[in-house]
Amino acid sequence: MKNPMLEAVSLVLEKLLFISYFKFFSSGAPGEDKAGNTLYEISSFLRGDVLEVPRTHLTHYGIYLGDNRVAHMMPDILLALTDDKGLTQKVVSNKRLILGVIGRVASIRVDTVEDFAYGAEILVNHLDRSLKKKALLNEEVAQRAEKLLGITPYSLLWNNCEHFVTYCRFGTAISPQADKDISKCTAQECGNAVPLPATPESCPVIAAEVIRVSTQRS
Repeated sequence: MKNPMLEAVSLVLEKLLFISYFKFFSSGAPGEDKAGNTLYEISSFLRGDVLEVPRTHLTHYGIYLGDNRVAHMMPDILLALTDDKGLTQKVVSNKRLILGVIGRVASIRVDTVEDFAYGAEILVNHLDRSLKKKALLNEEVAQRAEKLLGITPYSLLWNNCEHFVTYCRFGTAISPQADKDISKCTAQECGNAVPLPATPESCPVIAAEVIRVSTQRS
């Protein structure tokens, strides 16, 4: 059963997070005019590794699939406007990304390492240490990512690139950076707001199995 109050609070927090991330979306997203001249040691990446790209306001995550391919979740409004894969498979531009966040539509897509990192530094499996969790076998991680390729709902709070990666890597969809920013928003903008539960019933999470269950219950 949907909780109107919870959904209202979630909507407010998502808007606050979007505002706080706007500088990142407007200056650090792929597909704009930055040069991608950085050379990456692709041979050092293993299939199933988590690749992390730290930015000023957030970190972008992906799963390395091998052969210079990275699976990652990207907001993209074009997915709601056309089925033409020739258009949607192009590198997601800045405007497409911003409107995708607003429209809550994304895809788990495959790009090259260069297009994924967009000239930034890449950290490998840093989440293993920061979360202090035991990772699944790399091949299982990669297979989980491949199974989830395609269009998915998007939410800064409940279904972002970090939820996708942590589900694939550890079996549980979590987003520490979203939780951290929620705390900042509630403290700075919302006062002493009541903490939200981990995931509202109305919001699908990254695991395909859970998405199906949520759909059946609604």
